[in-house]
Amino acid sequence: MVIIEKPIRQSISLPSRLAKRVRALAKHQKTSANRVLVELIETGLESKEAEKRRFFELADQLCASTDSAEQQRIKEELSRLTFGE
Repeated sequence: MVIIEKPIRQSISLPSRLAKRVRALAKHQKTSANRVLVELIETGLESKEAEKRRFFELADQLCASTDSAEQQRIKEELSRLTFGE
C-alpha cells in the first residue's frame, strides 16, 4: 500500500536575488517556483546526509588503519569536512 504524504504549508522568506533565481529556474524548467524549492531542499538534505555518511566512513577507516601516512591523509580529509578548506 502506497502512503501518500500530505503536503504541509510552510512559509519562508527569501532574499530578493535568491527569489529571482528560483523564479528564473522555474520558468526555464517550465514548473512552479514551489516545485523548484522542494527539489532544491530535497537535494540539499540528501547532500547533507551523504556528507554525514562520508564523515563516519572516514572515521571508521581511521580507526581501522595502521599505516601512519594513510591515517594522516584521513585526518586531513576529516578536517576539511569539519572545518572547510
